[in-house]
Amino acid sequence: MIGNAPQPVAPFSHAVEADGWICVTGQMPTFPDDPQAPLPEGIAAQTTRVMENLKLVLAGVGLGFEHIVFARVYLTEFKRDYQEMNQTYLSFFPPDKLPGRTCIGVTGLALDALVEIDLVAKRP
Repeated sequence: MIGNAPQPVAPFSHAVEADGWICVTGQMPTFPDDPQAPLPEGIAAQTTRVMENLKLVLAGVGLGFEHIVFARVYLTEFKRDYQEMNQTYLSFFPPDKLPGRTCIGVTGLALDALVEIDLVAKRP
């Protein structure tokens, strides 16, 4: 586990580095200090919690959102949640440093979450 990041929900590392590239495992909208707490209500709150969890993982390896080169977003209710998720997601990145991204509609996520996001970062 990395720093204050949430407890993993499966057997994985939060981040793995190879040659300055960091793959950050998809984060769920869980609370680092209380993994048993109910997930936040709604896509905006869940996206915020996921992004905050990603921030904790990135900080644990000495990076921030400005180092992200690619993101993958998974949504269980794509048509309903896409726009609201985008608004929340966008608020975490410097406006001139948006990463590449794929957004995928899926039939389900761990813990019945509405959103999961994974990242690829590059160490400067």
